[in-house]
Amino acid sequence: MGTRPKISACVTAGNEERNIRRCLESLTWCDEIVVVDSFSSDRTVEISREYTDRVYQHEWLGYIGQKNLIREMARYCWILFVDADEEVSDELREEILQEFERGTGPFVGYQFPRRVFYLGKWIYHGDWYPDIKLRLFLKERGRSAGREPHDHVVVDGPVKTLHGHLNHYTYESIEEHLRTLNRFTTITAQEKHASGIPFRWRDFFVRPPWRFFKGYFLKLGFLDGFRGLLISGISAFGVAMKYAKIWEIEYNRGRSKPDSGGGGR
Repeated sequence: MGTRPKISACVTAGNEERNIRRCLESLTWCDEIVVVDSFSSDRTVEISREYTDRVYQHEWLGYIGQKNLIREMARYCWILFVDADEEVSDELREEILQEFERGTGPFVGYQFPRRVFYLGKWIYHGDWYPDIKLRLFLKERGRSAGREPHDHVVVDGPVKTLHGHLNHYTYESIEEHLRTLNRFTTITAQEKHASGIPFRWRDFFVRPPWRFFKGYFLKLGFLDGFRGLLISGISAFGVAMKYAKIWEIEYNRGRSKPDSGGGGR
């Protein structure tokens, strides 16, 4: 590999025995692999130790906190973030290696498209594609930020876009898709409420159909066939649930307040 800059692959995981081997197999070309597991109850840790001795367990700090934790554990100057249900494609691996052999020049980060494998097929349209992710960056120039549960890397300096895919194996079933949607909308609603964003009826009525229209028609989700229809429909439902849960939080907070009426003891 010559004198190219060294890369630390950083993987956060939790109960991912179904995906972790595929993920780690796609990272064996990196100079080290670091895995932080949030106390899995399955074989995630056992499988991870087949690929690296740098496997740690730590309580879950959230999507942003866990990424920043593992970033600090990395030994090398370049960080490659990969989730346990993701895989670096052969094309992306070769593109990264060629780029680093030539020299990274002024760039402090690299971003690339992520494609989703959903119900047996790759998705190439709608809200899920190309889903550009900045995941390879200089440790000293980048960190994780965002709002839970949607983390992203921010860097101080120029970023280059690569073309190889980061593969994402999201859901094995519609049921799993809906379970994840339920969890994510709860986290998002709590974050928005904590940030002082109130429930508004116009958000509840306008944003869900707009999400469907944008994903299915404007972003050509219909070209992915029935899967495209499912993704757009479930995404719109998720938007509705997010705002409904903000309303629920406000309703429960209001109901829990003591009665301020004029009655006494």
